[in-house]
Amino acid sequence: MLSSIGPTGFILLAVIALLLFGPNKLPELGRAVGRTFREFKEGAREIISDDDSSSRKEQEKAKPLASETASTDKPEDKRLPE
Repeated sequence: MLSSIGPTGFILLAVIALLLFGPNKLPELGRAVGRTFREFKEGAREIISDDDSSSRKEQEKAKPLASETASTDKPEDKRLPE
């Protein structure tokens, strides 16, 4: 989609942006857009890491340790030898 715009289209967009916002406001708008993208990326990374950690916790809960399964399968014989 962006390949159909071409260099003249980008120049035209820059001229229109300068006319609408003025040269003093464009750096502020650029910084605001950059901050927005950065916050969005950080939020997406947090969501992905939260999903990964919660899925690991669910797998750990579903899969008991070998020592736990051994103790629940066979009860220990606590009698003294005869």
